[in-house]
Amino acid sequence: MESEEEEEQRKSNGDAFMKLTLNFLRNMKQEQLADSLQSKTLAAICQRKLKSRMKNTFQSLFEGIARAGNPTLLSRIYTELYPTSSETTIRSEDIFKPILGRDEPVRTLVTKGVAGIGKTVLTQKYILDWAEDKANHSIQFIFPFTFRELNLLKAKKYSLVELLHHVFTETKEAGICRFEKFQVVFIFDGLDECRLPLDFHKNEILTDVTESTSVDVLLTNLIGGKLLPSARLWITTRPAAASQIPPECVDMVTEVRGFSDPQKEEYFRKRYSDEEQAKRIISHIEASRSLHIMCHIPVFCWITATVLDQVLKTTERAELPKTLTEMYIHFLVVQTKQGNVKYHSSAATDPVWYTETNKIILTLGKLAFEQLEKGNLIFYEADLKERGIDIKSASVYSGLFTEIFKDAHGLNKDKVFCFVHLSVQEFLAALYVYVTFINTGVNKLRRRRGRSNFKHLYQSAVDKALASPNGHLDLFARFLLGLSLETNQTLLRGLLKTTGSKQEVKEMLVQYIKKKIRDNPSPEKSINLFHCLNELNDHSLEKEIQQYLSSGSSFGNQLSPSQWSALVFILLSSQKDLDVFDLRKFFASEEGFLRLLPHKMLHFCCRKQGNTSHSNYYFFFRLSGCNLSSKSAEALASVLTSKNSLRELDLSNNDLQDIGVKVLSCGLRSLHCKLESLWSVFADRLTFK
Repeated sequence: MESEEEEEQRKSNGDAFMKLTLNFLRNMKQEQLADSLQSKTLAAICQRKLKSRMKNTFQSLFEGIARAGNPTLLSRIYTELYPTSSETTIRSEDIFKPILGRDEPVRTLVTKGVAGIGKTVLTQKYILDWAEDKANHSIQFIFPFTFRELNLLKAKKYSLVELLHHVFTETKEAGICRFEKFQVVFIFDGLDECRLPLDFHKNEILTDVTESTSVDVLLTNLIGGKLLPSARLWITTRPAAASQIPPECVDMVTEVRGFSDPQKEEYFRKRYSDEEQAKRIISHIEASRSLHIMCHIPVFCWITATVLDQVLKTTERAELPKTLTEMYIHFLVVQTKQGNVKYHSSAATDPVWYTETNKIILTLGKLAFEQLEKGNLIFYEADLKERGIDIKSASVYSGLFTEIFKDAHGLNKDKVFCFVHLSVQEFLAALYVYVTFINTGVNKLRRRRGRSNFKHLYQSAVDKALASPNGHLDLFARFLLGLSLETNQTLLRGLLKTTGSKQEVKEMLVQYIKKKIRDNPSPEKSINLFHCLNELNDHSLEKEIQQYLSSGSSFGNQLSPSQWSALVFILLSSQKDLDVFDLRKFFASEEGFLRLLPHKMLHFCCRKQGNTSHSNYYFFFRLSGCNLSSKSAEALASVLTSKNSLRELDLSNNDLQDIGVKVLSCGLRSLHCKLESLWSVFADRLTFK
């Protein structure tokens, strides 16, 4: 294998030979042949330089932190994330290939996923594989952008060619102005962070790649296919922002669902060379329901690893964090200690909290809270200065607050800031509200500012979370409630002037949350309320249901609304996947079926199909003798028409009536229906696809 110096020498010799060849052809009056050869040669040189730059940019990963800490080779820790479309599971290198039912390849792809789920890393791996000649060989150029970068160009005017020449100077050096001659992929990462109008209906139509206009107009025409229709586009976004792009402009939508249980293990085994340490951490995560659920998000795996790594270094018999609030308090302590050691010449054994440190943490917390209320995830230098935040001081705690320089592509000298993850912003916001209340008595959650009590503070957090239409305050409420425990406050001594709420406040709060669970019909909201109870170390409702489950008998008609919610929560958060769902073990009636179907049964169907690596996995619904009617047939049809792993269905000893049979037949004819076996007294009347 040749060395870098040998490779550079070979390329230099090739370039010199090409110049001689071009001179020869021009001397022979073969201008057209010379021009064609020069164009291909310059494009090849441009591609080589661009790949080299992409390799240097994307081969290392700063997990959670940009430009801080030690980089990790992406190839060493990357755990495959499969973007799942509504039809099937696809690998990232196949995303632009023709999909079932159409001959044309995909032009515009939108990939959705929650914060930290791995969308950016997925695109990074795609680019790196291309740059290292491991995949995507038919693509000549990949041009990655982030919407954060493009926001900085809001007031500028460019043509598409000028923008590419400005950002990717290799194309300008090669003199490439006709990109329709090449197979080009644009990647636009983070649509949810876009501050451009993206008015697809009112923006002018643009077809000329050399005509200057606003970046907003360039984007809407590029995405809409008016500008450079030969290009392919990959856009990533959080789910709520995907609707900014009209459906007619999108050829395929995929979703990144994060790590399955085996992939969580794979991540931690790759991260730790010490097998025993990896085993201990994996066992601890599996034993904690809250941590286990959150670890399907790769960024949370990084936070968990950061904390547990430090805790285990401190003492071998250390008590490991079990709840989200504990984990994030430890994360804050770890980052603060590192900042103190690095920037304040502190020893690792010195106190964590200093006056200056406290001021910075609470200032960041204030920013986190105010911006969370507004729904802002990124901030600009002006936002920080307006709140009196010193940029240099903030960047000390790089694990909490990431400074992202936007001159990496030559776009701008301005800086954009964000918290390392949305959950960190939510935690710091809760910490700010709690510390402010403890130290001053002011409840920041009440519109009318003034002194309040613990009851009002916590009830306000629960009520605000329940009232939030998109759940953006759910984690905030969980953190704030978790901070009420004295065990968690002990870790924050020095930041808090005094410890806070007493046992009677916790008991009052538990009863308040249980009442909200009884009164709230939304399963999503109820589930978050159960997570709130977990943060308070209260598992009383769960224990009631666990007693029923362990008895082996049917629940009958004994469950209250809150107990129903507890059953759904336990089943959804169970670490054991079921191969068979037998309704008779829970509640052998149509009421029980309709209560559980939208949650547990469909959840398992979708989760197994999306995450299992075994293509022969199947799921079995045993619903015989449960007094199901045509109403149940409608619910079942919704399962059959959704992406699922349901292979066997037992409906014997039920009367779905004629209308139920017709509805169920429609579900059986769905393209998504994979049913192989059906037991029913009316099976001869059903119509399959």
